[in-house]
Amino acid sequence: MTINKSIAFVFMCFWMVMPIYAQKQFKAHTIAFYNVENLFDTINDPLTFDDDRTPDGRDKWTYKIYRDKLAKTAKVIADIGSDFTKNAPVVIGLSEIENRFVLEDLVKEPQLLPYNYGIIHFDSPDERGIDVALLYQRHLFAPEHFSKHFLELYDNDDPTDRDYTRDQLLVSGKLEGETFHFIVNHWPSRSGGEQRSRSKRLAAASLNKKIIDSLIKIDPQAKIMTMGDFNDDPTNESIREVLNAKSEQEGLDSTDLYNPMANMLKKGMGTLGYRDSWNIFDQIIMSGSLLGKDFSSYRYYKAGIFNASYLIAKTGRYKGYPFRSYADGGYTGGYSDHFPVYVHIIKAVD
Repeated sequence: MTINKSIAFVFMCFWMVMPIYAQKQFKAHTIAFYNVENLFDTINDPLTFDDDRTPDGRDKWTYKIYRDKLAKTAKVIADIGSDFTKNAPVVIGLSEIENRFVLEDLVKEPQLLPYNYGIIHFDSPDERGIDVALLYQRHLFAPEHFSKHFLELYDNDDPTDRDYTRDQLLVSGKLEGETFHFIVNHWPSRSGGEQRSRSKRLAAASLNKKIIDSLIKIDPQAKIMTMGDFNDDPTNESIREVLNAKSEQEGLDSTDLYNPMANMLKKGMGTLGYRDSWNIFDQIIMSGSLLGKDFSSYRYYKAGIFNASYLIAKTGRYKGYPFRSYADGGYTGGYSDHFPVYVHIIKAVD
């Protein structure tokens, strides 16, 4: 199928009949987030700690491996939500990417080229040299404003001991004429233990809430999605108390936050496995303005974890967990140590 024919096919498949709303037609889109697990190029950057991810480094990160990692990442992105919308995500947030160069290579992969993805990315001061980014289908989403928001952290309560982490990325624009705001996150890890590192994620949550509140102050009906690898579950203090993200839709107004991943955790689902248990660190949280049954504009329909069979390790000590691309000192040919997450939004059409 040629690129032009593929694009035409995508447009045709936007039109669909939703079985729960008989006699109505809807447009549907997927919004997604994916921690791609250290998508690095092979070039040694003297400003970051990427020495391992080079051909001569500990990870033996060769050009062949890099190209395989790109192809596998592209396949996953193209597949997320496609069974429902017959399209790749209209917008997808990414984490653990090294720089803009790898993003430019990624969107040129044959499986993603038909979607004509644009890139929004800033370099973060993160010590590992990893950033967050947003990809968007240019013919469907038009960015109008984007900015990075620096998270100021310190180690050991020492004002001279700075801890540099990922910026939070805010992108505002029009999705087929409707204003949406997307915030992409990768909050500080649990290195050193959950309790010891908790204050850093609380600080990240406070910054995220500040960004959200600033948008709501301008427009109480603002359609906001904050997404990312939060390194916390929906039940942790950063999400449940600082963001005050609710697990149920009932009684929420437009300025409240709803977390559809909270009930998934209760059911034993997860996006990554650790010590024989599941976590849902990867989440998409939305403002209450996206809830309700007035589908004259885009509204939330459903959410999920994309855990297709090929993304699950079949053997070894990670059996049953995400098929990571790097383990036990070498490249595995896998995908990532996280499953992607997604949200479907729908809109009624005449």
